[in-house]
Amino acid sequence: MINILLADDDIDDCLFFQDALEDLLIQNNLVTVSDGVQLMSYLEDHITNPPDVLFLDLNMPCKSGHECLLEIKCNDSLKEIPIVIFSTSQNADVVSTLYENGAHYYIRKPGDFNILKKVIGEALFLLEHNNMKQPDFLDFIILS
Repeated sequence: MINILLADDDIDDCLFFQDALEDLLIQNNLVTVSDGVQLMSYLEDHITNPPDVLFLDLNMPCKSGHECLLEIKCNDSLKEIPIVIFSTSQNADVVSTLYENGAHYYIRKPGDFNILKKVIGEALFLLEHNNMKQPDFLDFIILS
């Protein structure tokens, strides 16, 4: 059983993500939060039992995914949580900064459900096989 935390303010994206996990037949416990403040509050409340992986949208209200990434990676109790950035943008400078700030993988949100399943499954597979460690930059982006 893998404990997955999804931080995304788009309700439809959260539902597609949940459906994709169900189709992948991955035993999971999915928790969703809809903004950066809720995310940080959830993590602080679960500091002794953090999620196995966090899928993090960059463009959220109250506190952005960028801000949350920095806060998480600066917190000794949270910094080991693998973070997969899950966003609609793919600006090369932003992607480089996210890698430098400690994100594990970057996925550009696909519009197609089958591709969504593929990239979520690939991210979870890669995290497990890399022992939850950050890969080389050349392997940072999971292509859809």
